[in-house]
Amino acid sequence: MQKSALKSLSNRTLEDHFLEIQKAQANLNGVTLKTGLIYSDVFSNESGNSVYIKPENLQITGAFKLRGAYNKLCSLTSSERERGVIASSAGNHAQGVAYSAQKLGILATIVMPKTTPLIKVEATKSYGATVVLFGDCYDEAYTEAKRLEKEHNYVFVHPFDDLDVMYGQGTIACEIVEEIKDIDCILVPVGGGGLIAGIALAAKALNPSIKIIGVEPEGAKAMKDSIDCKKVVHLETVCTIADGVAVKKPGDLSFEIIRNYVDEIVTVSDFDIMESFLLLLEKHKLIAEASGALSFAGLKKIKEKGKKVACVLSGGNIDVVTISSMIDKGLVSRGRLFCFSLEMSDIPGELVKVSTILANACANVVKLDHNQFKTNDRFMQVQLEITVETNGHDHVNAIINALGKEGYKVNKIY
Repeated sequence: MQKSALKSLSNRTLEDHFLEIQKAQANLNGVTLKTGLIYSDVFSNESGNSVYIKPENLQITGAFKLRGAYNKLCSLTSSERERGVIASSAGNHAQGVAYSAQKLGILATIVMPKTTPLIKVEATKSYGATVVLFGDCYDEAYTEAKRLEKEHNYVFVHPFDDLDVMYGQGTIACEIVEEIKDIDCILVPVGGGGLIAGIALAAKALNPSIKIIGVEPEGAKAMKDSIDCKKVVHLETVCTIADGVAVKKPGDLSFEIIRNYVDEIVTVSDFDIMESFLLLLEKHKLIAEASGALSFAGLKKIKEKGKKVACVLSGGNIDVVTISSMIDKGLVSRGRLFCFSLEMSDIPGELVKVSTILANACANVVKLDHNQFKTNDRFMQVQLEITVETNGHDHVNAIINALGKEGYKVNKIY
């Protein structure tokens, strides 16, 4: 099946691909939202480019995946629809397939990793799909879904390595170019590669000079490693907060398209992702899941300056507990929370002295731990551990300097 698909891919021109993307646009008309671009002052100022947000988190199912899933199900024959469909997904593809199947009257079974956030599991069930929780990552869920496909004669709907799915995702680029005809660059999150492959095909067909840049987490850079090695590689492990792109092996079809039509792939740290998440939430009131914020984290890694750049916010399905954790880590990353310890003499008035220094430095104390048992000399010294709210890294340095002038040696914890 995969060999025939690769052969079919090699016989298609860019024009052939674009005709299929236009068909996908017709299929999706009235089903998906045309998510309008939002200009971002904050990301523009930080990156030196004119940055526009493509908010696919506002899509009906909370992510771009609906586009590809619905287009794929539209391509099925009547006999294939009767067999029912099965998919494996960390969440967003699951909801896309479930919603599409419900819309088209097709029975759907979704295999999700046991680690999938509850919000995604419940949302998938709400669209009428049968959910099977299996394995600890996408690849294990995929293996189980393929087993069930054979056992029940289902039609498998791949989350990224399928041309009809890619064509659906490519409609995003059509909408971007429709709004800004002279867009210079599009930044796209990368997991298995279906999203960026579809976007690259559409964008390059509309304007070959548009630069397409993929963004992957450092802990799950299967596609970048594959491009560097000039063949599809399989990572032994993945480790990233961006569960939506935690893929060990990218798609064979998407790899072929990416190596021909994508200009660059950059990698970002989890802290880069959390910082971008915080900015989207605080400055734009947009909630992104970790993988959804990838392209914004990538703005720091690109060479482009003075260009019109569209960043795809791919999804916003995230649970409240994770939001809280992401906010805290994002605050630390941007120097908005500062935790440190210092030793001081165990005498009356010393704590007041430290508090006065912090007050004069406009540092708001969030937490304080006064502990005699953490020092070598518990009779003469005491360790003070303090967490303060700050205005950024310059403010943190000012606090450290103010304490240093008074003879306190600051040990930065985070």
